[in-house]
Amino acid sequence: MTAAIKWNLVPIEDYLAGELDSPVRHEYVGGAVYAMAGARVNHNRISGNAFGSLHARLRGGACHPFGPDMKVRVRLEKETRFYYPDLSVVCESNPPDDLYQDAPTVVLEVVSPSTRRVDEEEKKEAYLTIASLGAYLIVEQEAPAVLVYRRGAEGGFTREIHEGLDATVPLPEVGVELPLAELYEGVEFSAESPDA
Repeated sequence: MTAAIKWNLVPIEDYLAGELDSPVRHEYVGGAVYAMAGARVNHNRISGNAFGSLHARLRGGACHPFGPDMKVRVRLEKETRFYYPDLSVVCESNPPDDLYQDAPTVVLEVVSPSTRRVDEEEKKEAYLTIASLGAYLIVEQEAPAVLVYRRGAEGGFTREIHEGLDATVPLPEVGVELPLAELYEGVEFSAESPDA
């Protein structure tokens, strides 16, 4: 006979209050709270480069980038989730005192071996339900490559791959482009990586 496991789900209000004082960031999936591990040097360089590049290009406009400390709330039919993407671009911001954003136009995640399944499956499925989302970027660390899920005119998403340091990711949703040479500036690829 197997015993049923009972999970103590955390109310959203308690989760948000706890995040204010916690030295560790946590993601929230339908009441379950998951601590986030620290990131490696390349991961931080890539997400920092993405923020710097987009901040410079978006300056003075209606859209603003947020770094990895800003949560995105995803309201699904049966649950609410809060994720900390590596970067989001928001054109319709929540009030300044909110702890999260509801309407990102662009979301970017830098994948690692430990986060790949979650970023490419769970988070992708959740992010693509956000009505305001125009593009979800999955950025590789081991080679200059970006997978983009872009909303089409009919509302569905298409898949694009941009590879190599001479490539550029167009982001017409926010009126800018993201050159991979800038995204990967200072990143050291392993010897096996193409375009290293």
